[in-house]
Amino acid sequence: MTGFAVDPAFAAGSVFAVDWPLCHLRLQDDARFPWLILIPRVVGATELEHLSPDQRAILMEETVRAGTLVRALGTAVGQPVDKLNVAALGNVTAQLHLHVVGRRHDDNLWPDPVWGRPGVERYAPERLAQALAMFT
Repeated sequence: MTGFAVDPAFAAGSVFAVDWPLCHLRLQDDARFPWLILIPRVVGATELEHLSPDQRAILMEETVRAGTLVRALGTAVGQPVDKLNVAALGNVTAQLHLHVVGRRHDDNLWPDPVWGRPGVERYAPERLAQALAMFT
């Protein structure tokens, strides 16, 4: 996947977690929600149609895997997940990416979407390190 680069906009609100076979995985730096971002390492991809059928199949499997990790992360930080939200928006950052967000019926934004909402709570350094350790 030579030439692939993550859009710099992702660095403002998320941190690198791990690279999987297809996706670059990032943890959204908002402790209110267990939240992962999958970015397929495919140069120039802005839409699902830019992936081959095999890449789309891998993306689906990695999305399910991310959902399992989001649930585990939620449990680890005392925020058990009631519902997984999966979305590919791309309105702010065109590079193809999927959000996998764990939601709870009692979270402050339920049932509204989490994207672009004020009130971000950055992870404390120790908690961030604990969260990232889940991906190794």
